[in-house]
Amino acid sequence: MQPKSNILHLPVYQPGKPIEDVKRELGLQEVIKLASNENPFGASPKAKAAAIAELDQVSIYPDGASVELAEALAGHLGVRPNQIIFGTGSSDVILMLARAFIVPGDETIMANETFSQYKHNVEIESANIVEVPLKDGKHDLNAMLAKVTSRTKLLWVCNPNNPTGTIVTNDELTAFLKQVPSHVLVVLDEAYCEFVDDPAFPDGMKLLHEYPNLIVLRTFSKIYGLSSLRIGYGVGQPETIGFINQVREPFNTSRMAQAAAKAALGDQEHVAYCREQNNRGIAYMTGELERLGLPYFPAYGNFVMFDSKRPSQEVFDALLRKGIISRPRWANYPTYVRISVGTQEQNEKFIAALEQVLQESAVRK
Repeated sequence: MQPKSNILHLPVYQPGKPIEDVKRELGLQEVIKLASNENPFGASPKAKAAAIAELDQVSIYPDGASVELAEALAGHLGVRPNQIIFGTGSSDVILMLARAFIVPGDETIMANETFSQYKHNVEIESANIVEVPLKDGKHDLNAMLAKVTSRTKLLWVCNPNNPTGTIVTNDELTAFLKQVPSHVLVVLDEAYCEFVDDPAFPDGMKLLHEYPNLIVLRTFSKIYGLSSLRIGYGVGQPETIGFINQVREPFNTSRMAQAAAKAALGDQEHVAYCREQNNRGIAYMTGELERLGLPYFPAYGNFVMFDSKRPSQEVFDALLRKGIISRPRWANYPTYVRISVGTQEQNEKFIAALEQVLQESAVRK
């Protein structure tokens, strides 16, 4: 039996290489993974305890509507519970958006270097994809606006952008939203927003009441450190959320994930600690990249994308042999490598390994 013709050549999402694989393949005892933008400081102890407590109920289906978590999150965000939908990570909400709103022949607009799952999911629904080049690593909102037609259904803005780490400001975003036609749903992906402390950065939640064609995506995978529990969410107008809910799989988030997410919300001290440590890590890593003469994009998330001035796959392979897992191979930035912020010890080991790689590369030349 043959699958749909439009998925025959779709690439499969490639996560950061697992630590266990690298240890086994290269015979290394210590491997540091800085490839998947995970939180090196882990989840709140309160979140861990809440997840463990749910093990006594592991044989019982979770609340499909995530009522308790929705109420807690709504209070935290200043929205109503019926404005929220949960998914198995925000990537699940991306899938649901494509399924709910895209039919074959529709158009969707996105940056040419951004989170790959936007493109992946709308390709499955046979949409026509319009990719707009980033400008200095940043979304070119005016160019994206110029591509809108009567057939455009979804427009994706990742802020901060993954993989470049750049942001669009509140003034830039609001000027853009004022001009987007009402028939276009703007998806504002704020997966890394909790790391940003720049006053110019927009808060998508404050824009929802003014722009009914806006939906905001966020996640508990990043600063909350719950990546393996897989829980993210979308926030929009109740009608929009209702449409998305119609294509949601039943019980798509677990009891442990819901309990841990609710407890994590109640520990904003841990969030503040992770933000502070991440800021220190960004400052250290960008300072070292400057010392090494390697340009980088302004970093607002928990990762830095820098120009290695060499084919990124070569740098990745060389770093891997030294026990550092990074993220290479960006179609529009072939010499750039994305590196996640780790603990200070991990960051220092990465810089030491990178410096060795650069020196070895210079000798070969």
